[in-house]
Amino acid sequence: MEQLKNMTLANIAAACNGEFYGEEHEKGITISSVSADSRKIEEGCLFIAIRGARADGHDFIPSVLKRGAVCCISEKILENPGGAYIKVESSLEAVKKIAMFYRQQLAIPVVGVTGSVGKTSTKEMIASVLSKKFCTLKTDGNFNNELGLPLTIFRLRKEHEVAVLEMGISDFDEMHRLSEIAKPNVAVITNIGQCHLENLGNRTGVLKAKTEIFDFLAEDGSVVLNGDDDKLATVKKVGDRPVIYFGINEACGVYADNIENKGLKGVSCTIHFDESSFPVDIPIPGIHMVYNALAATAVGKVFHMDAEEIKAGIEEFEPVGGRVHIIERNGKSIIDDCYNANPVSMKAAIDVLKGGKGRTVAILGDMGELGVNERELHAEVGRYCANAGIDVLLCAGSLSRDLAAAAALEKTDMEIHSFSAKEALIRVLPQLIKDGDTILVKASRFMGYEEIVNKI
Repeated sequence: MEQLKNMTLANIAAACNGEFYGEEHEKGITISSVSADSRKIEEGCLFIAIRGARADGHDFIPSVLKRGAVCCISEKILENPGGAYIKVESSLEAVKKIAMFYRQQLAIPVVGVTGSVGKTSTKEMIASVLSKKFCTLKTDGNFNNELGLPLTIFRLRKEHEVAVLEMGISDFDEMHRLSEIAKPNVAVITNIGQCHLENLGNRTGVLKAKTEIFDFLAEDGSVVLNGDDDKLATVKKVGDRPVIYFGINEACGVYADNIENKGLKGVSCTIHFDESSFPVDIPIPGIHMVYNALAATAVGKVFHMDAEEIKAGIEEFEPVGGRVHIIERNGKSIIDDCYNANPVSMKAAIDVLKGGKGRTVAILGDMGELGVNERELHAEVGRYCANAGIDVLLCAGSLSRDLAAAAALEKTDMEIHSFSAKEALIRVLPQLIKDGDTILVKASRFMGYEEIVNKI
């Protein structure tokens, strides 16, 4: 397996200020991969022992060394580990420092993607576009935090020509640390919404936290922002770097018009940038997907891609599970959007549901980390759902009671069922949904609504 550039055990120990335990000659060994999952050990890998809520990675050190790991990062002094290890104060801090060192060995440009809503789908769309011209690495799933981002960087190899990295946060200073690891050449922010208000306070706080991505932006880097977002529109320059705005507004450098909503079949529009324009069919439903396509176009423009290449990347985009993923099963159309939720993404998903055939059924759950106004924000979504003309609303969770109650006050002829727990909802699903229904399933991740998708 290909070795990671300059990633010898000696260099790794120095990068994380760790103390090496092993034979002197082992310091010259170069690792081929990094893993924090003891089930995914490869020959020649470095294992990071992380103390988790359910398991302590230190317990697996002897077994991973037997199965091919050449070294481990440990917070403990180990007795008879069966191989080399590096003792550190904090494994999480160590993995970040090691990733920073590895990032410095690479000349591969990085596109950092953040925002309150749509990070993952925008990251996927950007990667789809860039892959038409470049060998592209992208973040898998939600590996977007202070552990996931380093692990993604360790997947970079010499054949890669660009990396698209999702960067997610919930508090101040987190993005500063992520930016220091990723050192983006292009910084993309999708929007500033009502996420993580428990820590960030309000949208002004969200803007401050998200724009920490600029802290380690390359000197010749590019900034790509949603120009239709009132908060992001206030960012005119980042140092000496001009901003590339995208949006529906023609004043943006990259904009769309002739937008046509085709229901669950997707949306079409015409995209304009520089002197170019092209019609495009976005295969995923929702007007909000136009913004993802525009962000990807703006990044394509930074990388000197032409309209034909960008169009192909947008039209070949494939969704990831749990994010506006359309599933046809047993005469029903299921909109699987249960990976996460906040008020903005809830409303966008309800707009997608409106385009469905048959009865429209919204199965909604609690949204987390909304701060002191969480009950009113849930009620706001309930009113929006009622006014959108949705036929059936099913809710589970303590906060979703406010969502259901507000919907009932807004529209008395809407069929509404509210349950204290997800399990109670699942038990009666067969009686509440019918063949021919279009069903939206959406809630914050902690609600585990993928169980509902599987049940349907």
